[in-house]
Amino acid sequence: MEPLSRAGRLPVLIRLFPGLACFTRRDWGAWRHDLIAGITLAGYLLPAGIGDASLAGLPPESGVYACLFGGLVFWLFSSSRHTSVTVTSAISLLIGTSLSGLDGGDPSRRAALAACTALMVGGLALAAWAAKAGSLVAFISETVMVGFKTGVAFHLAATQLPKLFGFQGSHGDFWERTHYFLTHLGETHPPSLFLGIVTLAILLGGKVFFPKRPVSLLVVVAGIAAVRLLGLGELGVKTLGEIPRGLPIPGLPAIQASDVNDLLPLAIACFLVGAVETAAIGRMFGRKHKYRLDSNQEFLALMASNLASGLGRGYPVSGGMSQSLVNEGGGAKSPASGLVAALILGIVALLLTGLLRDLPQSVLAAVVLVAVTGLFKASELRRLWHFSRQEFAVAAIALLGVLGSGLLRGVLIGAFVSLILLIRRAARPRTTELGRVPGTDYFADLVRHPGNERAADVFVFRTEASLLYFNVDHVRERFQEALESRGPGIRLAVFFLGTVPAVDLAGVEFLEELHQDLKGRGIEMRLAEAHGQVREVLLRAGFEKQGIPVVPNQPVATILAEWRSGTKTA
Repeated sequence: MEPLSRAGRLPVLIRLFPGLACFTRRDWGAWRHDLIAGITLAGYLLPAGIGDASLAGLPPESGVYACLFGGLVFWLFSSSRHTSVTVTSAISLLIGTSLSGLDGGDPSRRAALAACTALMVGGLALAAWAAKAGSLVAFISETVMVGFKTGVAFHLAATQLPKLFGFQGSHGDFWERTHYFLTHLGETHPPSLFLGIVTLAILLGGKVFFPKRPVSLLVVVAGIAAVRLLGLGELGVKTLGEIPRGLPIPGLPAIQASDVNDLLPLAIACFLVGAVETAAIGRMFGRKHKYRLDSNQEFLALMASNLASGLGRGYPVSGGMSQSLVNEGGGAKSPASGLVAALILGIVALLLTGLLRDLPQSVLAAVVLVAVTGLFKASELRRLWHFSRQEFAVAAIALLGVLGSGLLRGVLIGAFVSLILLIRRAARPRTTELGRVPGTDYFADLVRHPGNERAADVFVFRTEASLLYFNVDHVRERFQEALESRGPGIRLAVFFLGTVPAVDLAGVEFLEELHQDLKGRGIEMRLAEAHGQVREVLLRAGFEKQGIPVVPNQPVATILAEWRSGTKTA
């Protein structure tokens, strides 16, 4: 076999490394957008990484290293064009609370345990990819995503408003943060608030009048210049502050074999947080920008980024909502913006940490708040309300879950409710009696079309779902109710299987029991429109031994004609 040509090898590589697709494009304008978005993203990743590292009880550089090394590889594997990998507050809090009893108060050991956790998360992500577990993300429905996005908008706004007003915020859920913000408005710092309001106005105006310009990057640069030229730091405007300089030498963390077992619950929790948040963010942007997200591929991206973070003295990373919104708002067109951001982080960490020291916190808060405005869409909630009160309730539960329990739990709560409703619908499938459409041999729903003809001695029944262990009792009850409503005189009962895609053992036993019951009442039972898979299951179960022929795709009209012919002959 001849080796593949360079052109032939490229599609194969792109399937494994979707990020490489950006190098096949000829649109140089898209590269310009990715460059600008990457610069803007780097300006946000630095303070976010430093802040979240403090939640984890780790030195500031740990957060920077995690964003840097994770970002260097995430873009290569991710199928999302806008998701940014970063340290998140949820994972940082998990690390901070879980390592307190394991590190013995030693900061260096704590950092090693955190890095080891990242490596373990990478291993779990690899196992999930190998098991093709990405399909599980499909249980996060679009209805859940509407509630999730709305909740995230309020949650992120609550985290940024104190920074905009120039005072320190609090930790906790949306309600705790909002209560703290409202009760501490007296601590507002007027110069910080003025700077933040001006930034908000410029950014919102830029979205309307200059939607394709790097306005967010310009306000970051302008904010730094304003602090230096106007002496805003002396007026009490809070800035990013000092950032450690330099990069570590990648390597395995110094841990013991017993530590792996102790860290396993933490690693599983971090993996679940990362997998759900990364998938939810990717799906949101995929829907918005009309491209397909490969949920299973995102496990590979999580694997690579966490392994890189662990080897680079960081800690577990995942997709970050606010960072991804900043990336999208900066004009990102492909995952290459994440690579640009990571390279800039590396350059800044090595040489330029002093440049971002004077970046005002209120300016960063304004950048995030404007990015958040794209999440809240009242029209989507109104559409759900008019479409289905049940669907609206699912979205509301996801929204309240995010506000009360955080991003991960909010998504999981909404997905759990969706799953419960899905199981409920599957356990109670629609059933109906069929009647002949006048002038034809076609049998259709008698409930929706009461004009259809019904034979006095024939009962035709249809269920619109597979016959499985959790719904056969419901189908049995509906069959008996419909049959009893016909009164005496029924001599033939036809069970229409054309809308039954599958039958399990409980379904086979149900049909056998139904046949015996009808036989005892002097009613003959026949099966109509049995498809291949259902027919094979019935034959393997010995159904024909019960005296019921299993004929391929036999229409109701044919069954009636044969039955009446046989009755006349008899």
